[in-house]
Amino acid sequence: MSNPPTPMPTIVLVHGAWADGSSWQRVIPLLLEKNLPVVAVQNPTSSLIDDVKATRQALDAVEGPVVLVGHSWGGAVITEAGNDPKVKALVYVAAFAPKAGETLGELVGAYPPPPGLGKIQDDGAGNLKLSVEGWIEDVASDLPEAEARVLAVLQPPLPAGTFGEKVTQAAWESRPSWYIVSADDRVVSVELEREFARRMNARTTELKASHLSLLSQPDAVAAVILEAVQSTMAG
Repeated sequence: MSNPPTPMPTIVLVHGAWADGSSWQRVIPLLLEKNLPVVAVQNPTSSLIDDVKATRQALDAVEGPVVLVGHSWGGAVITEAGNDPKVKALVYVAAFAPKAGETLGELVGAYPPPPGLGKIQDDGAGNLKLSVEGWIEDVASDLPEAEARVLAVLQPPLPAGTFGEKVTQAAWESRPSWYIVSADDRVVSVELEREFARRMNARTTELKASHLSLLSQPDAVAAVILEAVQSTMAG
């Protein structure tokens, strides 16, 4: 008897801080063209616990295997939520990939600060946003200025406390992982991204892109996700 075909995985996309699921708007059509099921999580970015809960809710609604993808802060979210047994592979896009017990604040502080970090503003109540200049010059430096300005308007606040939250179990320690480094990143340290990729032994792609490679180079980002999908289906 022949073995039953390996089920096609669902791709679950997790956005970063100061953003929402529309971050993936240029990647999603490329995945849908391949007839792949896709879910974009809308995380509240109110805390690691809240974002993991929202991502787990999305995972619970999926039948069958999952390729879980995270951008930026979303990397910390998939590192925790990815311990779901449905998750067969992880893809990090210029994303944080902490070990258990590590905080983002510690990881960021271990490297020289990129210029974008100096353009984070506190509203006085512990909620952080990026300045318009930060979006134009640093986060979305390879996108048209008009688009960067729209992203600045759309950004939700991020509580400063998220930088002190800890992952309890790192999913990448027990699953195959892919990592996309943004070589022109000006808001997350490029060397920190490379260190994440190295220590998780990820299959690594380096793009000459800003932090928002998923918007500026969606074809390249989709290609890596598809590689993870194919690897999952090959067993």
